[in-house]
Amino acid sequence: MPESKETITALFLGDVIGQAGVRAVFALLKQVAKRVSADLVIVNGENAAEGFGVTIEAVSALFDAGATVITTGNHIWQQREVLSLLDSEPRLLRPANYPPGTPGHGQVVVDVRGVKVAVLNLQGRRRMPTIDCPFRKASDMIRALDRDTRIILIDFHAEATDEKEAFALHLDGSVSAVVGTHTHITTADARILPKGTAYQTDLGACGPTESVIGFVPQISIQRALTQLPLKNEVSANNVVLHGTAVTIDVETGKATAVTPITEASFF
Repeated sequence: MPESKETITALFLGDVIGQAGVRAVFALLKQVAKRVSADLVIVNGENAAEGFGVTIEAVSALFDAGATVITTGNHIWQQREVLSLLDSEPRLLRPANYPPGTPGHGQVVVDVRGVKVAVLNLQGRRRMPTIDCPFRKASDMIRALDRDTRIILIDFHAEATDEKEAFALHLDGSVSAVVGTHTHITTADARILPKGTAYQTDLGACGPTESVIGFVPQISIQRALTQLPLKNEVSANNVVLHGTAVTIDVETGKATAVTPITEASFF
């Protein structure tokens, strides 16, 4: 099928870390979205509550900042106040491959300029909680979508790089984009796979720059030196937004461009 002239651009942002990350998204997202001509914005919010989970207040702030959909991951269960919101707010997702009966839902279809766009949230299993197979679950979800939903975007929240690449190649050509979250470190492999799916192993994070994956460095160093179970604390310094913009052909659902985004904040 030939490419059409009409495209949609999706802006993905990596894990938002703590209140500093939320404030930076609130301050910077709209100008970044305007610069890349984003039609929708997908933000991973699972670390917004001081690094562990997301609160109702943070969800509201991220939507007010311009997020179209908020995805999450394994930390979503750490703030109990948000559990009821998982059922009532369709634009707040948790990984779809948690077992049946788990609160919330793992996909949403949104209207973008009259075009149906599906956003799916799945989680890996390597060095992560043991849950249902994300490969099979994603395939089942894609088959169940309306035939008119050609644009399918996936946040794959996973630890292992080989699992992420295998997942993306498994779905290459059947979805528009697979972007990884969870490690908080931006990877330099943003590309379009052979059958038209945009891919990046990890978007990185929206959080403090001088840190260990967003947290106070000295705590991480002491934990390594002493092997004590010291609790992480979100670092307090300048914040950077990391993400990727993906442009997608409306007719075919295939990606036509992938552009990594870095936006620094100084507060």
